[in-house]
Amino acid sequence: MNINMNPNGELVQSAVNAPGVIEIPDSFIAEAKQFRELMMMYTCAIRETKTKLEVLNDELAVRNQRNPIQMIKSRVKKPSSITEKLQRRGLPVSVKSVKDNLDDVAGIRVICSFLDDIYTVANMLARQDDVDVLMVKDYIRSPKANGYRSYHMIIQVPIYFSNGKTKMRVEVQLRTLAMDFWASLDHQMKYKKNLDDADEIIEELTACAEMIAAADLRMQRIREKIDERENPPSPFQRDRD
Repeated sequence: MNINMNPNGELVQSAVNAPGVIEIPDSFIAEAKQFRELMMMYTCAIRETKTKLEVLNDELAVRNQRNPIQMIKSRVKKPSSITEKLQRRGLPVSVKSVKDNLDDVAGIRVICSFLDDIYTVANMLARQDDVDVLMVKDYIRSPKANGYRSYHMIIQVPIYFSNGKTKMRVEVQLRTLAMDFWASLDHQMKYKKNLDDADEIIEELTACAEMIAAADLRMQRIREKIDERENPPSPFQRDRD
């Protein structure tokens, strides 16, 4: 007989990492402590939102026998990028200005397998009673002129700290693997579009975006055919239809 002397033997150990050193731009030196606290709060908002998405992915994986989410990426905007964005918009460079005016300091990118997974995950996240959806931009149904496709949400989630609850904004982008592939390469090459034949390169990238969108639709239809063959309707359902 094996006797486990550890009452918490079923618990999985995991390291708890303290927030790393945060670079303070000169513009925020006067509010250094408040700026560090704000960046910590955005990091916690990302952690909270990622947990929600991971729970949804686990549930859908059990229910549908496949994972709708392939990958979750996240980042807190760099202090230098925060300063640059505020200055570009002609806004004050202060902690209050960051909280009041910027929606994308905390960012999460959700990479899904298929098009319908994007809308399934987005709708399930939006229905949670502690999630406030502040804005939605559907660049899948209405792509940008350059071919960019993605589903953007600005949400607000409650974070519980020692002194109470604070609602924090998070930008969530949902896209397929193919959309992410195109967007990543477009981002890498956008700094090189000042070449003599820049217009031709932009035109080719836009054409690639259309091809990738067509591939996404085709993969969706293939998966739907497979689902239909694995789960054919019962004779009763066919008669009723």
